[in-house]
Order: sequence, then C-alpha cells, then structure tokens
Amino acid sequence: MAASTSIPSNVHISSHPCLRTKLSQLRSKYVNARETKALIHEISLIVAVEALAAEMTSVSSGAQYTTESIHPPVALVPILRSGLGMLEALQSLLPDPVPVHHLGLYREPSTLQPVEYYNNLPYHRPPSTTTQPDIAILLDPIIATGGTSVAAIQTLLEWGVKKVVVIAVLASEGGLLRAAKEGRADGQVEIWVGGCDEEVTDKGMIRPGMGDVGDRLFLTIGK
Repeated sequence: MAASTSIPSNVHISSHPCLRTKLSQLRSKYVNARETKALIHEISLIVAVEALAAEMTSVSSGAQYTTESIHPPVALVPILRSGLGMLEALQSLLPDPVPVHHLGLYREPSTLQPVEYYNNLPYHRPPSTTTQPDIAILLDPIIATGGTSVAAIQTLLEWGVKKVVVIAVLASEGGLLRAAKEGRADGQVEIWVGGCDEEVTDKGMIRPGMGDVGDRLFLTIGK
C-alpha cells in the first residue's frame, strides 16, 4: 500500500523477495496458461506458509515418540473459477486432508456487484453429523473492488465458522480496506496477500494488476 494509507492490523502483505519476483513475472502478458498456473501455485504457497504459521498451532501427543497435529480444524473454500488455481498449494502444505467447499461468485458487469451462482457449504446436514471447522480459508487470487471477498466472508460467517482467513495473490488498496472491515469482532477476519496495487479501473480491474486470472488459467480470454 502507499505510505499515506494506513494498513489495518488484520491485513498482511508479504514482503518475501521470492514472492515479489514471481509476482512481477506473473504480470507479464507473455506468460502462458501453464506458466500462470505454476506461478499462482508458487505464490499461493508462500502466502499460505506465512498465513498458517500465524493462524495455526501444532499439538503434541504420543508416549513412545512425539506426534504432532495441527489445530484448529480448517476447511478450504476456493472461489470459482480462479480460486481453484490456489487449491493444490494449500492441500500440499497442510499435513492432513481437510474438507474443500466451493463458492461460485461472479461480478455483474454493469454494477460490479457479486452474484452467487454456486454454494456447496453443508448447510442441510443433521447437526449430529456436521463437523464445523473453526477456520475457513478462503482462496481467491484477486481482491479488486473487494465485493466478492465481502460476500464470501459474510456467507462463511453466516455458515457458522469462528474465523475466516483470506489468502490472495494480489489486491487493490480499496479492496483490501473494504474486505478488512468485515466480521463482527476483532480477529474474526484476517487477510493475507502477496502484493497490493493502488488503483482499480472503472471496469473493476486492478491497475496495473495481472488481468483476469480465471481467463488466464483456463484459456477463456475473449469469451
């Protein structure tokens, strides 16, 4: 963020030199879909390492030798489509399999407001069979206007998780500030992001940004 902008305490922008270099590579329009996928994975992994080190702890057990497991329980929630490009990085980092739920959101072109078209959160299971995670890790490469992040955070908190941890590759200043205000209590929402640009265009795209990550990942440019 610019020096004049106060960063909320629940926003964490990585300063890792390897991440910053990979982010600059990802901005190039000459990077193909395979390279885009690899860079999204690698940046997501670095941000996730920083985020989970702060958000989780290990619990020791065992008599003959010490075994450790992570705490608290988490679920991964990628936002379709582009969040799928981050999913494998988180799954490879976590030591055990965790539930994966999907949210489908798109921005209405004229208003830039988020529209939900898919939600597979397990609302309708009987309470005795529902295992509610304490933390939902929301995966979305880009936080531009912040509208999609806000809608997803609200959905997850209404679902009943105690905390939402947002992991993103790139954000705008305004989008970060907007998303950071969500939550009913301090510490309920934490945002971890690889980088931050100042501007958003009138079409809701970050400038300079990196284009539409979903289109770049799935070769649907010009759809």
